[in-house]
Amino acid sequence: MRQLSFGQSNALAPRRSFGGGAFIGKFLEAQNLVYPQVLGELRAGRKRGHWMWFIFPQIAGLGRTANSRHFAIDNLKQAEAYLAHPILGGRLRECTESVLLHGPGGPAPRNLVQIFSTPDDLKFHSSMTLFHRADAGEPLFSRALRAFFRSREDQATLDLL
Repeated sequence: MRQLSFGQSNALAPRRSFGGGAFIGKFLEAQNLVYPQVLGELRAGRKRGHWMWFIFPQIAGLGRTANSRHFAIDNLKQAEAYLAHPILGGRLRECTESVLLHGPGGPAPRNLVQIFSTPDDLKFHSSMTLFHRADAGEPLFSRALRAFFRSREDQATLDLL
């Protein structure tokens, strides 16, 4: 799989604080390059590529790398815009469902370290917490938190919200 690098200059570029074109566009551009591969890896139960930042984004302030800062979500309003976007929200849900196939009671149960390795298992936790808070009425993120984290949200994410 092709490794993506989005460069320090992009990571430090100012971001819009809402779900506008630049915010949405950077995720679409990155995902469009690798999405079929991502879905295949998740359905197989083993992440192999370098795509976690833009498939399961986290709240700003958690990541230290250029890519994690570039793809960080600044606030709940941006997380809501991400979920409301027909492609990004749909892909996040599809990818989360694919991970849940490997959860307890699924057809091929695995733990998150087996699926993602570390630290990406922690990034998944923070992403599920962020999107659960962005749309508490969406049962999918609650299911992921319940399946892999005993319904506990990621405290570092909560502290930044």
